[in-house]
Amino acid sequence: MHAFLGLGSNVGDRLATLQRAVDLLSRESGIHVERSSRVWETDPVGGPEQPDFLNAVVEVDTDLEPFDLLAVVDRVEATLGRFRDVRWGPRTIDIDILLIDDLVLAGERLTVPHPRMHERAFVIAPLLELIPDPVLPTGIRLLDTRVTDQPVRPHAPPLKIPA
Repeated sequence: MHAFLGLGSNVGDRLATLQRAVDLLSRESGIHVERSSRVWETDPVGGPEQPDFLNAVVEVDTDLEPFDLLAVVDRVEATLGRFRDVRWGPRTIDIDILLIDDLVLAGERLTVPHPRMHERAFVIAPLLELIPDPVLPTGIRLLDTRVTDQPVRPHAPPLKIPA
């Protein structure tokens, strides 16, 4: 299966944290990180006053089932010091499962495609680098979405993919 994961960080050395997340994901059994978008800097959306985010999207090939992939994501976040105390608050790392092939899944712990991805410029800009004209399994065409109130700024080249 192919999956796309959204990465975000706005605490500490944001770029190093994003790279470390890719490195940790690459070490997991059943996951092969194939490529990364550029890194984008974005204003926070929702939540309290906080620093700007760095965001990227990575494409992975995986033989893990969706909830097993979620367990890996949770483990990588915990390793990098993620804690959930304020909804949409500052975080060392946030990894969201955006898409898994054409899967549509709606659950309490996992919804795929990510339910708000088409409303988030910090997801759309990097994802469009990896999929030029994505149509979500729900029928939403990302090129038709307009999120003009959320500026995104190129920040760094794509994250390095470990060999």
